[in-house]
Amino acid sequence: MDRTEAQLREKLLSAGFEPELVEEAIAYVKGYGYLDDERYVRNYIEYRKDHKSRRQIEQELQFRKGVPPELIQSVYEDLTPADEKVLIKKHLEKKHYCPGECDEKQRQKLIASLARKGFRTGDILAVLRKWPEEDF
Repeated sequence: MDRTEAQLREKLLSAGFEPELVEEAIAYVKGYGYLDDERYVRNYIEYRKDHKSRRQIEQELQFRKGVPPELIQSVYEDLTPADEKVLIKKHLEKKHYCPGECDEKQRQKLIASLARKGFRTGDILAVLRKWPEEDF
């Protein structure tokens, strides 16, 4: 199982190892290439970019996996970004969105749901305005 440096450090410290020993172990596994945060971030993004928004992936990496935001940004600069409007359209199709059958309250709930998933409001509204005529 692949882990980030922060996750391994937390795991070893919670197991009761001394901080000095933990740092030595991390240096050892990094030296052999078993621990590589950049590789982890690249794989994490590649696997999830077609299903989750960039913002959601960034937050998961930063707050759950302990990856520095600078590393996340540098990896994102090297990768081809996913078109978030296409992802929004996929989510709307999954929810069986139909503008004629959807009242304003349902539409607002849908917008809020997509915003919680990390999509920008401008992108959400653009997709809803052009639904379903335009391919994104």
